[in-house]
Amino acid sequence: MMRIFLTGVADVGKTSTGRKLAEHLHVRFFDLDDEIEAFFGESIERLQNRFRTIRSFREEAAKALTALLARPESLDSVIALPPSGLMGGYLRVIKKVPGIVIALSDRPENLLKRITFYDIDSKPIEMVLTPEDKRWYLKEIKKDITYFGKTYGRAHIRLDIEDLDEKGAADKLKEAIVDFLQATAR
Repeated sequence: MMRIFLTGVADVGKTSTGRKLAEHLHVRFFDLDDEIEAFFGESIERLQNRFRTIRSFREEAAKALTALLARPESLDSVIALPPSGLMGGYLRVIKKVPGIVIALSDRPENLLKRITFYDIDSKPIEMVLTPEDKRWYLKEIKKDITYFGKTYGRAHIRLDIEDLDEKGAADKLKEAIVDFLQATAR
């Protein structure tokens, strides 16, 4: 076994699908956002607010990824990366270790249905979106798909999990990993 890195835009299902995949594979699951918060002792948003640019935040946050990958329990694991997981400091760290990088995708409308909001301390909050809000967030989701999508070409596997539940997505992921490993063994 090895490390499996999952990336994709917000609300694509990296965490829920990653947990289910880890369960199928009998390995540990790590969410890098949780690891970053534990490593620095504060929420992602509060940490981001300490930096002038998102790039400088990512460079600092990559230290938490380095620390995670140094832990023996991460050797056989599924790790959910942020949407920017294949950029800057994160990418440099990932390139140094063996693993399979998988970029997940889904339709923007499905992402909008799963959108989750958090306060400054990473606590989930309820928000009722108006039709106008939904149109705005759908546009933002499409922008994120375009912006981050360029980096997802760096993944070993790009996998569309459109209309699949967590179990279906995890099953499709497991099948894609087996196919990838067989193809690279030839």
